[in-house]
Amino acid sequence: MAALHPQLAQDCLTLGRFPLCYLLLKLDANYPWLILVPDRDDIHEIHQLTAEDQQQLLRESMTLSRALEQAFAPDKLNIAALGNMVPQLHLHHIVRYETDPAWPAPVWGRLAAVPYDDYGLTQVLEKLKAVLGEEFSFSTDLLESALG
Repeated sequence: MAALHPQLAQDCLTLGRFPLCYLLLKLDANYPWLILVPDRDDIHEIHQLTAEDQQQLLRESMTLSRALEQAFAPDKLNIAALGNMVPQLHLHHIVRYETDPAWPAPVWGRLAAVPYDDYGLTQVLEKLKAVLGEEFSFSTDLLESALG
């Protein structure tokens, strides 16, 4: 695996992987917030990926987007690759509701992160497990510890 930026490692839980990307869950229960991180070294921008990897990133992003819509029925999905604080290429997928505490503003810097409790984390993992396709493989250790 490409080394995960320390900020991503601190703020997220690695759920598993797609063929190209690792899937992270941001440890902020304010929003279902997932992040795709391509398993490639020294990549900061999408255009730095090979053409094949660019297409694979788009496929994985669309798969994740459809899964999030199915699992969480959002009013809107926010998808962004900013990289202002973390230069490693990563693609945010944030489930938004008109009732969420930051709506309609962007989520960045609006609220302090709320840690998941065991129940909340289990609920998110169960929803994702039900909708992510065959091309995604959950971390076995994570599923055993969180879902029993």
